[in-house]
Amino acid sequence: MKKLTARAIIVAALLVVAAAAATASARPKRAAFASYRLDNLNSLGGTSSVGFSVNDRGWVAGRSNLPGNQSRHATLWRNGALTDLDTLGGANSAVLWPVKNIRGIVSGIAQTNEPDPYNEKWSCGFFFPSATGRGKRCLGFRWQNDVMTPLPTLGGTHGFATGTNNLGQTAGWAENTVHDPTCESPQVFQFRAVVWGPGTRMRQLRPLSGDTVTAATALNDFGRVVGISGICDQAAGRFSATHMVVWDHGGPPRNIGGFGGVAWNTPMAVNEQGAVVGFAGQPGDDPDNPQLHAFLWTRQHGIQDLGALPGDVYSEAHGISERRQVVGISCDAAGSCRAFLWQNGVMTDLNTLVAPGYTDVLTTAQDINDLGEITGRAFDPDSGERPAFLATPIRRHGAD
Repeated sequence: MKKLTARAIIVAALLVVAAAAATASARPKRAAFASYRLDNLNSLGGTSSVGFSVNDRGWVAGRSNLPGNQSRHATLWRNGALTDLDTLGGANSAVLWPVKNIRGIVSGIAQTNEPDPYNEKWSCGFFFPSATGRGKRCLGFRWQNDVMTPLPTLGGTHGFATGTNNLGQTAGWAENTVHDPTCESPQVFQFRAVVWGPGTRMRQLRPLSGDTVTAATALNDFGRVVGISGICDQAAGRFSATHMVVWDHGGPPRNIGGFGGVAWNTPMAVNEQGAVVGFAGQPGDDPDNPQLHAFLWTRQHGIQDLGALPGDVYSEAHGISERRQVVGISCDAAGSCRAFLWQNGVMTDLNTLVAPGYTDVLTTAQDINDLGEITGRAFDPDSGERPAFLATPIRRHGAD
């Protein structure tokens, strides 16, 4: 009974937040962009860290390299304190998607010390240093109260976890035991989107007709899961992400469209109102060198191309708040990227909103919470280091 009561309180509170956000978005546009105080976050000793998630308690989760930059660990920053979440026995772990819940649950991926008999690169290997990224089993995890718990697969070797909601449900994907002929070597096994929890429950989400694999990248507290449907391919984007889909309340997948590209169509986040952000390919894209664009999708208006910053050709949206503030990256043809903030139809270089005194360059924005706090990664041109950051709004200026 206590669990049900607590859950009801959480959902009721979130309904209030969602209603307030909807009301705010309906008001006439006024003061738009804030100025931000920037704080670089401590590292685990390496030269590269990234904040991938910031919840409404101000907890930043991500990953940080260890000394020597040959391995990295999932990392949690709380009120200035750094916590190494460790691994499941292997060299690497990471939090790579907006996690969002306020219950103190962190989800991500971690290597075990068990050998991978097929030596697949799997989805994890694309996010770990090349020296240590393969050869060990990699699983999704849930971390709470200093304990990292592995999440089961569908019988295959590997798994991958992204976000966790306030009901204790975690989204991701896991291998089954099917040797899928659409896999590109060294990938062998098929994989499907999974929702773990609450408790020991594990639910599989099916693909669109004609597809063989799915992956769930985000979920909210109102039954919406978002992700991809496609073929096995490399088990990391590309043709695995032929279609972008939503599953509502565990039902069949619904294709939410795209811009005409046939690869890399990927939802990254969904807010409590059901608005989805991510990135999608363009018609005629080279699948190995796509010109992706950030998007916002809503049930009312469908998919909207958010474009890119002036002079740039590429963009990705990574996070969204209840006020439909969207953050991500925008890059030029040479691959030089800047963090952006999009709101009220306008995309702005986050670097132009930074308060005086901060000298690093904000290269990626990965998530934004409902207080407007933003996390991502910066670049220090003097040292060459790439620290994680937390940007906190300090005042508003300008008008639409």
